[in-house]
Amino acid sequence: MKPAAPLHPIARLPEEWRDALAQRGERAFAAKQIFNWIHRHGVVDPAAMTNVSARLRAALAEEGLGSIAEIVHVHRSADGTRKLVVRLKDGATIETVLLPAVSGPGARPEPEIDADADAAYDDEDEEDEPTTEEAFRGKTRVTQCISTQVGCAMGCVFCASGVAGWKRHLGPEEIVAQILLGRALLDEGEALRNVVFMGMGEPLHNYDSTARALRLLTHPDGIALSTRRVTVSTSGLVPEIARLGRDFNGQIALAISLHAADDESRSALMPINKKYPLAELLAALKAYPMQRRRRITIEYTLVSGKNDDVAEAQKLARLLRGMPVKINLIPMNPIEASTLGPPDMARVFAFQKALVGSGYSCFIRRRRGDDVSAACGQLVLLGAKPKVKAFRNSASS
Repeated sequence: MKPAAPLHPIARLPEEWRDALAQRGERAFAAKQIFNWIHRHGVVDPAAMTNVSARLRAALAEEGLGSIAEIVHVHRSADGTRKLVVRLKDGATIETVLLPAVSGPGARPEPEIDADADAAYDDEDEEDEPTTEEAFRGKTRVTQCISTQVGCAMGCVFCASGVAGWKRHLGPEEIVAQILLGRALLDEGEALRNVVFMGMGEPLHNYDSTARALRLLTHPDGIALSTRRVTVSTSGLVPEIARLGRDFNGQIALAISLHAADDESRSALMPINKKYPLAELLAALKAYPMQRRRRITIEYTLVSGKNDDVAEAQKLARLLRGMPVKINLIPMNPIEASTLGPPDMARVFAFQKALVGSGYSCFIRRRRGDDVSAACGQLVLLGAKPKVKAFRNSASS
């Protein structure tokens, strides 16, 4: 068996810092100091850790603690969205997106369009976090969408990352580094409120790094995100959904990229469905240990002429009957690697109306950052040459 790669210093939890420092004969309190510097203050240069001894700062630098990623380009959309192109130590590039709330601090979504759908949270959670909510009063709340892989192996035909293919997993330190970089770029009056694992890659395909990143992001001595403000999106890796539920007791919000209500259509859009068909996926969702008043978010990309008519909406309503879900409808964002596209808004609204009429909370994802290719499904490997993929479904061709 290949030995596990050594854990990068940025990926250590406080108790692991204590163990590492104890081996050096350092005092335990330095563990919290170093963890605070990295995760609460975003400082990864040991020389800037002013309350750490000079001897220990030198040892940390020798061990490799320092910058592991840099922003090489910031694409700013007209709607305030920022797409950050991030270069990693090996030269690989990934993308992460900052999404400010579009309607101002504390604003509620419009009834037809979920202005903050990317955050994948429910307003009824507010009363459970009075202290956290007080910290955001008067500030524009920002959601950051982060990547977990260089590319993606899932091959979904409507997603630029999937069409480009998979290159490698990100380490937990590279996942967390996106937050540290993004937080430093927030405008005055903005505050990071939500993190969604919905960028490049399939988070549960890179489970170990994703799980450690979740623990780092939610640790009270660091960034201290509430688990209610973190959402992991998956295309439907059934064993890992169960593992996530066990490891975090259902406290991490779950979003499912569904996109079709029958196996034939879903397999044509999402090859992973051939391995984990809908019956297995739905069983995993029903077994997920949901916390009180939480709902699973169902992501449904509407592709013109393929899965967007009212009959499909009715089929989806039957499929999800009895499950604690809310549904985000996403008119497909155009990508260079596909000839597919979104339906007109009349069909989108008709689809939504059918689901609302069946008793579901259903929102239409507001298109954000599409003028800088930062919208859902548009993140892609820098310099990748896309190969056009077609949707093949005998039932719809």
